[in-house]
Amino acid sequence: MALAELYPATEPRTSGFLSVSRLHEIYWEEIGNPCGVPVIFLHGGPGAGIAPIHRRFFDPNFYRVILFDQRGAGKSRPRAEIRENTTQDLISDIEKLRKFLAIERWLVFGGSWGSTLGLVYGETYPERCLGFILRGIFLGEQREIDWFINGMGNFFPEAKQRFLSILSEKEQKNPLFSYLQRLQDPNPAVQSQAARAWSLYEQSCSTLRPADSLSLNFSDIGDQLSLARLEAHYFVNKNFLSENEIIKNLACIQNKPATIIQGRYDVVCPIISANMLVSNWPSAQYKVISDAGHSALEPGIKRELVLATEMMKKVVSA
Repeated sequence: MALAELYPATEPRTSGFLSVSRLHEIYWEEIGNPCGVPVIFLHGGPGAGIAPIHRRFFDPNFYRVILFDQRGAGKSRPRAEIRENTTQDLISDIEKLRKFLAIERWLVFGGSWGSTLGLVYGETYPERCLGFILRGIFLGEQREIDWFINGMGNFFPEAKQRFLSILSEKEQKNPLFSYLQRLQDPNPAVQSQAARAWSLYEQSCSTLRPADSLSLNFSDIGDQLSLARLEAHYFVNKNFLSENEIIKNLACIQNKPATIIQGRYDVVCPIISANMLVSNWPSAQYKVISDAGHSALEPGIKRELVLATEMMKKVVSA
């Protein structure tokens, strides 16, 4: 297999639902070698959910890969639910899943919001982490939220205009709060319109070159609603993190092996956050992809993610 390519498609060896609260149960699946090195895949969003292509970053003969839909996302139930849905809840769910699957320690793999979650999980449970592969760094800070809502339009003005066009003049003064209100409106048609507009805005800004095939393409309205409502919910609540929390707590995982992969022209999660993380984590390997934006499926980022899982074999087996 050429290392620039993803591994062949594979089906879950086992899957199921885990009840994590009275309200929520999360969908999980496992692929690969049942005796292999465990790795947890953390999807983006919040609310994006997992997809079959996510299984293909890992050598199924070496890794025991665990993927799951976070609360309210994908197949997890109830769908698009924001009650009992905080960063701390998700961290607790990861631990419950680890214990349920009787895994002692695992490699943490996450991109975008998955990088945020991976870092917070690592800082909460450093003894459970073999190492980290992180892509499209998002530290969950207010400046990054403001950039997502207001700044991306500097590079994608047409997308920003479409994003704002469904809002009234009054609503446009606080688009984040206005979108959250619309995404919770009792009228399903209002929810759907807002979900489509939010998802299109993010998707339109995710790649360096327009290429629909590089995005996961949230065509299902349920997927669009999960992504939009959960992202708006988390952003309004500052991702349930204190300012600079991840950087302040980084010391407890700085001795862990890490590879950080970042698109030079990532407009969704600009490179400044990756640079800040690496500046405080000098032992981490840092790969800047000169011809890529945000999507994990852009050729350069895809290649480096596969190479990272290959290189990490030596480290986690030592």
